[in-house]
Amino acid sequence: MATVLLPEATPSTPAQPTASARSNRRRATRRQTWTALAFIAPSLLGFVVFYFWPTLRGIYLSFTDFDVFTDPVWVGLDNYTRLFGDETFWNSARVTVQYVLINITLQTILALALAVLIHRVTQSTFLRSVVVAPYLVANVVVALVWFWMLDYQIGIVNQGIEWLGGNAIAFFGDESWAIPTIALVNTWRHVGYTALLIFAGLQMIPKEVYEAARTEGANEWKMFWKITVPLLRPVLALVLVITMIGSFQVFDTVAVTTSGGPADATRVVQYYIFDLAFQRLDFGYASAVSVMLLLVLAVIAFIQLRLTRANESDLN
Repeated sequence: MATVLLPEATPSTPAQPTASARSNRRRATRRQTWTALAFIAPSLLGFVVFYFWPTLRGIYLSFTDFDVFTDPVWVGLDNYTRLFGDETFWNSARVTVQYVLINITLQTILALALAVLIHRVTQSTFLRSVVVAPYLVANVVVALVWFWMLDYQIGIVNQGIEWLGGNAIAFFGDESWAIPTIALVNTWRHVGYTALLIFAGLQMIPKEVYEAARTEGANEWKMFWKITVPLLRPVLALVLVITMIGSFQVFDTVAVTTSGGPADATRVVQYYIFDLAFQRLDFGYASAVSVMLLLVLAVIAFIQLRLTRANESDLN
């Protein structure tokens, strides 16, 4: 019987793309790139027109003497030299730091507690919408409503305090009460939005982690400190940076309620910049204060991100 020899099988090699296929792929990539650019062009244009160019313009004006009615006159570092000896600026910096500390502390603690309660007790969509509702109201409207509610003579809050036997409080008229009151008003408005950010982070934590801890006998309080807080570190870092930057930029609540008073007790940096630029028409010096605020915010945000290790996660 004759033996039939079959040819030895050789491993097949993938076919190399032809020149036509490579050309088609390049055209498809270019088409996708132009499509993506078309989608981001409106946002990019808005960023350049309303953020990037004004920032460059402000940095330039910070080295000039400019009052709108005349051409800018280059003065070098004179505005920055004046800034370091400006007592009003340093008072506004102290007032701003006081506001930031109160606002960030209250907002972060309340938002974290609220987010955990919503996550652990109920995940009702209606409840989440109620929590975030104050954030959807314009800040000026919120400030006006609270300004009337906390009025010394006719405010409903002081009416309630007197009904309980206490003395009326000049919430916006007393130097020791003004900044804490403004911080509480803004905390009330923003705490729901901050809680929603933290709630989104809580949903990323696997339920199996809590089930394993509960099996080991851990109670809710222990799971909160040993599981929830460590695994929320990246989200909390983001929240701290956002609230910090927003707190340093407080303006509208002060402008509507106290206008920097009483006795400069609420003259925050942003309101001081507004006063310099649009009431005294000292745009050069106002720009120097703005640039200094920008540098301070950049340094603080960088330090926060490094200390909180925002780019790392304990969830492996």
